[in-house]
Amino acid sequence: MAKTIRSTGQVALCQALVDARKSAGLGQDDLADRLKCHQSLVARLESGERRIDVVELVVLARAIGFDPFEVLAIVEAATEPDHRI
Repeated sequence: MAKTIRSTGQVALCQALVDARKSAGLGQDDLADRLKCHQSLVARLESGERRIDVVELVVLARAIGFDPFEVLAIVEAATEPDHRI
């Protein structure tokens, strides 16, 4: 099974989240307040230390105010065509 935690798709996902948060004018603390979690969790998500599942992506999209389908398109474009799970 291939590891995806440092794959190009995962890196693209993390960067897209950081970009969306910053475009919304939010700091990590602000986003943590909206998510009712610790800032350290936001940092781990954005750095790629912690994976993001689909439900979490939807929750993040709502909290930040971005279209999750746009982020998925970025991830899809960055993921190698022959990548296996």
